[in-house]
Amino acid sequence: MQVSQKSKFRWIIVSLTLSIVLMIIKFGAYYLTHSNAILSDALESIINVIASGFAFYSIYLSSQPKDHDHPYGHGKIEYFSSGFEGALIIIAGVWIAVEAIQHFIHPQPIQHLDWGVWLILLTVVLNGGVGYYLQKVGKQTRSEALIADGKHLMTDSISSVLILVGLGLLMLTGLQWIDSAASLVLSMIIFYNGFKLIRRSAAALMDETDPELMEHIVELIKDHKKEYWIDVHNMRIQKYGSDLHIDCHLTLPYYWDLKQVHEAVHEFEDALEADAEGNVELFIHADPCLPACCKYCRVAECHVRTKAFKKDIDWSIHNLAKNQKHFVEVE
Repeated sequence: MQVSQKSKFRWIIVSLTLSIVLMIIKFGAYYLTHSNAILSDALESIINVIASGFAFYSIYLSSQPKDHDHPYGHGKIEYFSSGFEGALIIIAGVWIAVEAIQHFIHPQPIQHLDWGVWLILLTVVLNGGVGYYLQKVGKQTRSEALIADGKHLMTDSISSVLILVGLGLLMLTGLQWIDSAASLVLSMIIFYNGFKLIRRSAAALMDETDPELMEHIVELIKDHKKEYWIDVHNMRIQKYGSDLHIDCHLTLPYYWDLKQVHEAVHEFEDALEADAEGNVELFIHADPCLPACCKYCRVAECHVRTKAFKKDIDWSIHNLAKNQKHFVEVE
């Protein structure tokens, strides 16, 4: 198993274990206080456990090798996991809102708030710390499941802070409705974060361009640029879990023999794989240069040059994605 996969497994196990422990703590806090806001937080913890369990399965499945039925691997299961987690969060938000409205109508006495506050404060610290590291590892390993789970835990931590604020105001004022009001605000925050996770998951499943990832790949190409990489265009990047699939057109001198072209393409592939955490699958189409390319070609002592070099093209995520050579850039 790759180091990145081991790291993903290790952290998702931490997340699942933490979710179970914190669910028990929050229900214990509700048992002591009978606070509707704390109950709302505890109910969301059930979603955390289910979501972490599904994320664990998705990371396991995404680590399986390619097969006849899945020639691109199983990585996209992580986006289903992210979307599933978002849907569960929305369900939790609706559930919490309904509970809050019911307690507005039928308020219940609250007790032992001091114990409840300390227990919820403990969950804030644990959720916040683990959520931060899940997102950090998720970005390093390009794991959508870990990022989604980390965002969920961070949201849970922020939600718990809101609960603490509500309970603090309740202790200061004695106004019982503050408890249900905090729960209702919490439901709206949870609903919004669930929607964002579903939106991110849908975008990934539809192969929407990731500008941050595209920018990183473009910078790699620019940092390793050779004078005979005359032009790059029609670049597309697809993510399959932690694996990347990159295809583009690379313009090389038309008079080169097949061996020279092969070596140049291999150099280009090495540059793209330089700091990859997961697998990178590359499809590089070699294009022959045209006379119009001379204006931005830096190949020295070219015996077929028809025009003098004019200027370099500033490669960016915008012009490398275009399906055309960049003649117009130097007109």
